[in-house]
Order: sequence, then structure tokens, then C-alpha cells
Amino acid sequence: MTNVALDTAPARKPTFLLVNNPSVLIFLACLALFTLGVTVLAEGFGIGVVSTSFVKTLGKTLCLCLVALAMDLVWGHCGILSLGHMAFFGIGGYAIGMWLMYARTEIIVVQSLSAAPLPPTTQEISDGIAAQIFGVVGASEFPPIWAVAHSLPLQLAAVVLVPGLLALVFCWLAFRSRVTGVYLSILTQAMTLALSLYLFQNDSGLRGNNGLSGLQNLPGLGDVPQSTVSIWFFWASALALGLGYLLCVWVVSGKFGSVVRAIRDDESRVRFLGYPVEAYKLFIFTLTAVIAGIAGALYYPQAGIINPAEIAPIASIYLAVWVAIGGRGRLYGAVIGAAFVSLLSTYFTGGQAPDINLGFYTIQWVNWWTVLLGLSFVVVTLFAPKGLGGLFDFIASKRSPSRHGADLGPDAGALREKEAET
Repeated sequence: MTNVALDTAPARKPTFLLVNNPSVLIFLACLALFTLGVTVLAEGFGIGVVSTSFVKTLGKTLCLCLVALAMDLVWGHCGILSLGHMAFFGIGGYAIGMWLMYARTEIIVVQSLSAAPLPPTTQEISDGIAAQIFGVVGASEFPPIWAVAHSLPLQLAAVVLVPGLLALVFCWLAFRSRVTGVYLSILTQAMTLALSLYLFQNDSGLRGNNGLSGLQNLPGLGDVPQSTVSIWFFWASALALGLGYLLCVWVVSGKFGSVVRAIRDDESRVRFLGYPVEAYKLFIFTLTAVIAGIAGALYYPQAGIINPAEIAPIASIYLAVWVAIGGRGRLYGAVIGAAFVSLLSTYFTGGQAPDINLGFYTIQWVNWWTVLLGLSFVVVTLFAPKGLGGLFDFIASKRSPSRHGADLGPDAGALREKEAET
């Protein structure tokens, strides 16, 4: 008689992302209430308590929260300290900014040529647009990089494809050579510096130090007030942040997320176990570059201008500081850190914080904000490594665990709480 081993373990029930991660529902609910509250209080659709400029500030803050999510995914969960993700952020801004400048300038040129005795030709319109855009750098022709700037769908595709391809090529070259740790961080910073220095040149095709300006003016919607446009971008930023948060939670959940975190903790051991470490890292780095590009495409139309200084290496260092202050390895911590530091930066550098007169010296926060930010980073690193997000862990640890109906012993089927009370 053949003995057959029976699997007596209980069957696994299907699991769902939101059920296993209740914090996701809390985050999305808070984001939805925040979006609704700002909409009601804004000038565009509400009672006008919140100014249009502050709505733009909040919309830009949501975009910074999105790129902070990308940074936390690649650094906090995968262990890759990238000092170049703001380069992908800027590339996304340049991609959408090229179309915005082209389309807006085209309208102006067509209107100015409409008074001519003869209808303008396509070449005349193109030459007029090029002269208007590149006259500031002494050029009058479109560089090859502007070949598809007239097409919104192609430029939107560039928002995703250009950062993704750049990250893919860079990481493939770096990871196949087993570059890790601080050396990889230096390489990402060098990539960002090289890109920034190239864009500062007038012959780069992107107007050098002048950058792209007037991005807040949507082509064909000149009659729509900025109060309305700002709410539209605020909604789009909130939607992108919500979807980005869901995507990041999905990536770090399950077996894939466990492998990614294992790579962060002990890359050599994961490789010894047979996992394709480079493929996992390549996927995470490329995905986060795409997320950063989308965030930049939403940020700069609200900022109104983009120039090479926006993607200098210091910007990526600031991004790492935001994530560290919020709590590395916690997606909600990255959002909290980016929002907290961004709004504080706006307060201190926007002239709203009062100066402090010490008698022998006057503290002007515009000049001292970066010092305060650096000290905050050092304090958090030394005394609160879990960051602001660690406050939620502290609060949760103070709650007594709910054991109602749970097994009181180490084995399944042990004495239960209800049985113990009878």
C-alpha cells in the first residue's frame, strides 16, 4: 500500500494590495481630502481663500513628493544612492517645455504674419518660430533636437522614453561592471554634472542658461485664467502622486519587493542564491527615472521656467536629504519629507520668515536656510534615523496588540482568547 503524504496546511486565500497595506488607503484618503480642500478654498473653483500662487506652490510640492517616492524606491528599498535623479526630473521638464514654447510661439508668429498681403508659407512660419525662440542665443534655425517639438504626443512620449533610455544605458554600463556603493553614487553625480554643463552651452539646442520660459501659458487657452489652469495642474499632480504611490507599493510588495530589499541588505548573498541582481537593479533604476521624468513634466509648467541650474548636482543631493528627513525605506516617509522641506523652503526663502536681530548680527533666513537644512539632516541621521515617518511607528508601537480570537500558543489551534475566558 502506497503512503501518500497529504498537505494539511490551510489553503492560501488570494491577497489584494489594498487589503495587505491599509496605509495605502489612509494615504489615498488623505490625498483626496487635501485635494478637495484646496479646490474648495482656491480662487479657480472655490471661495478664493487660497491664492493662485500658493495653489501652484502646492501643486509643485506634490510633484516633488512624486520624485521623492522614486528616490525612496531606488535608495530606501533597493539601496542605490542615486545623486542624479533630478537630472531625469529636468529632462521631463525640458521635454514638455519644448512643446509648450513651440506651440505658444507658433500662435504668436501666425498672428503677426496674418496681416501680410500674402498668406505665410509653412517655411516662413517655421523660420519665424525659430527666430523667436533662439534669437536670445543668436541663432535662427531649429536644432535637430527640436525635430518633433511641434507634436504633443511625441513630446509626451519623450517625457517617458528619454529618461528611461538614459537610465537604462547608464545602468547597464555601470551594473555590468559591478559598480556599487559610493562609486555608483559618484557616477550618477558625474552624469548629472555633465548634463548640466552641457545644457549651459548656447549651442546645446535648449537656449543655454536662458532655459525655456513662459511654460505656464497653455497654447490655445489664453482666455483661461491662471487661477483655473493652476487647479488643473494641481489635480493632475495629485492624481500622478496617487497613482505613483500605488505603483511603488505594488513594486515593493510580494516576492519581488523582498528580493529588492534583500539586494539592499546583502547584495552578494542574493547573487549567490541565483537571483539576477543586475536585472532587478536595472528595472528599479529605470522605473524610478521614468517616474522622475513624469514628475518634472508636471512641475515645470507650474513653475513657468526651467534652466540648467534646476538639474545641477546639488538638486539631487537635496532630494536625498528630503527622503532621509522623511524616513528612508518608507514610501509615506518620503512624501512627508519632501512636502515638509519644500513648504519650509518656500517659507524661509520667500521672504515670509521674519529676520532675527541679535544685536551684533541679523539672521536672514534667505541666506541661512541651507544651513538649517543641513543641520536638520545631521540631527535626523544621528538621533532619528527613521525620520519623520518613524513617528507613525512610534505611535503604532504604543498601541496594545489586538489578540481577540488569536492563537495564544505557538501552534495553530492553541487555546484561544474566547476559550480562555470561559
